[in-house]
Amino acid sequence: MGARFRIFLTREQDQKLLKLRTEDVPQKVKDRAEVIRLNAHGWYVEKIAAHFNWSSQTVRTVLHKWQKLGLEGLWDRPGRGGKPKWSEEDIVFLEQCLTKEQRTYNSGQLAKKLASDRQIKLSPDRLRRILKKRGSFGKEQEKATKGNKIQK
Repeated sequence: MGARFRIFLTREQDQKLLKLRTEDVPQKVKDRAEVIRLNAHGWYVEKIAAHFNWSSQTVRTVLHKWQKLGLEGLWDRPGRGGKPKWSEEDIVFLEQCLTKEQRTYNSGQLAKKLASDRQIKLSPDRLRRILKKRGSFGKEQEKATKGNKIQK
């Protein structure tokens, strides 16, 4: 068993952490708040780790972050994950190409155009997903109905 690590909370801090249980925050934040409350109520780090099925080091990390940053330490820092290679202006450029030019493009051609004109390299699949999500893929967005299908 490691050295005893204990957090002491004021009544207001304890109430604020308890209130996080019912607020619309990520589950990770709720778990971290509960870890701090359990430690303040006398639970050992090892017992908390077993309760959450975490390692003891994870519990200690949460407690150290609480000591250092307070309530702010419960949330993950921004900036995690991959950054987009494209910007909003790049997609607007492609949408303008689709509406202004007479020709039609497929996603591979759009990816090449983006690479040559803007030096942004996106795969055709990724570009198609981005444009589809924005609702701007293709010149006309008409739905297939029985009336416009060719009868054989």
